[in-house]
Amino acid sequence: MKNYFAYIRVSTVKQGEGVSLEAQKEAITAFAARHNLTITNWFEEKETAAKQGRPIFNQMIKALRKREADGLIVHKLDRLTRNLTEYARIGELIDEGMIVHTAIDSLDVQSRGGRLTAEIQAVIAADYVRNLREETIKGLNGRLKQGFYPFRAPIGYIDNGKGQYKTFDPVRAPLVRHAFELYASGNFSLRVLLAEMQRLGLQSRNGKTLTLTGLDTMLANPFYCGVIHIKRTGKTFQGGHEKLISPALFKRVQEIKSNRCRPKVTKHNHLYRGLFRCAFCNGAMVPELQRGHCYYRCRTPQCLTKCVREDGLSGALFKCLQPFELSDEQIRRAGEIVGKWAASEPDQDGQKASQLELVKLVERKDRLTDALLDRLIEKPEYERRMRRLALEEAQLRDSMANKVTPAKKAERFRRMCERLKSLQTSRELANRMEERQLLEIATANRLIEGQKVMLEPRKWVLETHRAVGVLCGAPASDTERTLSKLFEIADKEGSGLLEASN
Repeated sequence: MKNYFAYIRVSTVKQGEGVSLEAQKEAITAFAARHNLTITNWFEEKETAAKQGRPIFNQMIKALRKREADGLIVHKLDRLTRNLTEYARIGELIDEGMIVHTAIDSLDVQSRGGRLTAEIQAVIAADYVRNLREETIKGLNGRLKQGFYPFRAPIGYIDNGKGQYKTFDPVRAPLVRHAFELYASGNFSLRVLLAEMQRLGLQSRNGKTLTLTGLDTMLANPFYCGVIHIKRTGKTFQGGHEKLISPALFKRVQEIKSNRCRPKVTKHNHLYRGLFRCAFCNGAMVPELQRGHCYYRCRTPQCLTKCVREDGLSGALFKCLQPFELSDEQIRRAGEIVGKWAASEPDQDGQKASQLELVKLVERKDRLTDALLDRLIEKPEYERRMRRLALEEAQLRDSMANKVTPAKKAERFRRMCERLKSLQTSRELANRMEERQLLEIATANRLIEGQKVMLEPRKWVLETHRAVGVLCGAPASDTERTLSKLFEIADKEGSGLLEASN
């Protein structure tokens, strides 16, 4: 009596929980009994045969090459393999004299006709897989173009089944948003941020501890700002799911990630680290903790600037901004004028301009595709530019969805005035992070010359202070010109200002 191996397979674990494996086993057992064959070993696998590298299959082939059995029995040939590479390995064993039986159709692969039939079946099986793959990809692309993400939801979102958009995970979504905001502040390295998010309880999708690689992948995923990027194909789509963060915040995070060599945090997390430079050599003023006080030193040898204490920098900040404080009466009068302007101002030009920008963006994408087809650019460069354009489109659509109306511009102006209302009070009440943000948003050209601290107020500070003065005593013609200039500045610097002030 000859000894045989038996191989049974299903494509998924779910199929294996049904009757498929048992049915195959029964058919093979009956075939062996009818032909007086002994089955010495069963090889059971729950893997697709479309791809190479099945571990159980490879283990069986290795044993057959060692002649541990006289032959092999399978339910049908497509249970054994669905790709031509692995069928070729079976063909080599057949050429060496190994016997292969199929329990259902009793195919005789030792005969010329049976071998030809088996090879035709192998080609048909491979073509079936290829066609199935193409149809699957076509279906996935169709869903992606509709804004659906037909894959597992990233951290912070939950799956809702087929034909449904991903929605926020009520537990993880706030933590993911917080992670982006912390990293965008520039005060956290990836490792420090990882420790902070682990402390706050952010876990992976499987409920396990978040890893450094997982955090890095999360921060690089544009899905959170409404853009779907398929890494394997390089294609980018506009998602229909709700954005967790703004495209501007995602862009800021990518800019920081691309400059990882710069340290984001120090051992003591000094307040003004990275914000001041030496006026003589333009070198960075490096913080040091000495005898309970923080000093900022220029490390350039023989430089005239030596060191300045941190509390001296805080005093210079107040001295720089104090002249631009606004009174309650000034803010009230200016607010009334701007409110009247907002109520009477038509809001059509901005929407038309956004629509025109969107059309131009689509035209740029079309020209980029034409350039790829004409082989003017390589595919990696094409994919990189398309990702950038997709992000720009997401920002533009986000801007259109949250259109800056005259009323919103007036609100932005009010917040800018509130910031200037009492800078001294803001500085005294602010925590360390808020004081650093105040220095960043309100000052520029921060230099230290010897013992002298030099700061310049930013343009929005100067223009807001000037505009309030004009609005409180100017004729109507000057008022309109003043507002136009002020809101131009608000559009450029106001977004970051509002984020810091909220």
